[in-house]
Amino acid sequence: MGIISSFLGAFFGLFSGPEDRPQPPPPQRPPQQRPPQQPFRPYRPHQPQEERPPQSYPPGPPKKQQQHKPHTPRPSKNNRSDLNQINQDDPHYASLRARAKDEGDNMARCFEESKRAYTSGDGAKAKTLSNEGKEHKARMEQSNAEASAWIYAKNNEDSGPGEIDLHGLYVKEAIDYTDRAIVAAKRRGDTTINIIVGKGLHSSGGVAKLKPAIEALMQKHDLIAELDPDNSGVLIVQLGGRKSGRRAIGADEVTRRLEKSEGCLIM
Repeated sequence: MGIISSFLGAFFGLFSGPEDRPQPPPPQRPPQQRPPQQPFRPYRPHQPQEERPPQSYPPGPPKKQQQHKPHTPRPSKNNRSDLNQINQDDPHYASLRARAKDEGDNMARCFEESKRAYTSGDGAKAKTLSNEGKEHKARMEQSNAEASAWIYAKNNEDSGPGEIDLHGLYVKEAIDYTDRAIVAAKRRGDTTINIIVGKGLHSSGGVAKLKPAIEALMQKHDLIAELDPDNSGVLIVQLGGRKSGRRAIGADEVTRRLEKSEGCLIM
């Protein structure tokens, strides 16, 4: 029986094959990476680029051509004196001075009457007249201010740099304008200034008032007035007290020349 069983087992083994046994799984290969596919783009025929015309800008404003002003010669001394006299005879200027004079007369009258009323014991009337006099004074000063501004502007239309003309001004007005001119000249860095003083300063008691005013002005700005060697009627003011070697003169000689009316002075 044992031999038969072995024979039968061998016989069936020929037809059925070897006994099935679990086989190890075959080695797995890593998945093959495929290159990313580019998105599909439809074919477009080549189109030539159009040439664009150059960009144009709106024209700018035309350049201003520098205009050269024709040179106008400065007026001579005699011609300038004539022009100054014409300005002083102008009806507008004369009316302003006349109005100021009338207001000044009324001011003096009111103050005098106020003084008499106060002396007589009428305090109320004295107060009323005093206030009225102050109103006349304010109108007088306003008219004189308008007149001085007008005549100063007219007389200095032909003035050169570092030069002012004070024709037609009263003493206080002339000193005020001179003070401003000196301050402006120093600010510009000027070393000298020419100030033409005319007969407009020859008002009642004008010369007597001018002397202390000139002295105060020369001390305030440390001025030195010198005679022009070519013109004895010309005074040259050195700003900052710097002497140029010419003979310096003081306020006494300035007022003496004005008293003698030795033409126009340049201070």
